[in-house]
Amino acid sequence: MKALHRKELYGWSVFDEARNLDFHSVLWVRPEGNVVIDPLPLSTHDAVHLRSLGGVAWVVVTNSDHVRTTRELVSAFGAKVAGPRAEADTFPLVCDRWLATGESLVPGLVALELHGSKTPGELALLLEDTTLVTGDLIRGHVGGRLNLLPEAKLKDPARAHASVRELLAWPRIDAVLVGDGWPVFRGGHAALEELSRALHG
Repeated sequence: MKALHRKELYGWSVFDEARNLDFHSVLWVRPEGNVVIDPLPLSTHDAVHLRSLGGVAWVVVTNSDHVRTTRELVSAFGAKVAGPRAEADTFPLVCDRWLATGESLVPGLVALELHGSKTPGELALLLEDTTLVTGDLIRGHVGGRLNLLPEAKLKDPARAHASVRELLAWPRIDAVLVGDGWPVFRGGHAALEELSRALHG
């Protein structure tokens, strides 16, 4: 797994040829039990690395299209699963926790709902007020900039745009770790402001 911008954060990726971008997963290593967000398949090397770092206590799935290898991590590590409360009635997995805006899965990790995406109540995760981890709605198709899921895939573009604007209430966001595309490791709040301005003219 790749070391990210904080010593306790790691990531691994899979390149999607059809979209010409990387899909990403994030691991937060913590003494009380590690948290994985949107787990992709692991290479043999990454699986060994994950086990050496203490395995997985929680898997957070940001939306029903990002279940990926959650079942395998539950089987391998006895991990618990958290998913978006807005999808509770239709989610393809049994979850131990359902998360909505303002709820903490573990200390320092707060859920924020992003509305208007292709699934209801898609989750973003805010780590200690400074690192935002997103699923599908907010992406990075070009290095150094953020963009939205293509408008044709949005259920409600106006609500999606409003969700981006609401993230500006978190001024300490410095990194935005997107599920799809290039992450932004510095100046995340400014990148969100730029995206919001582009969406709202």
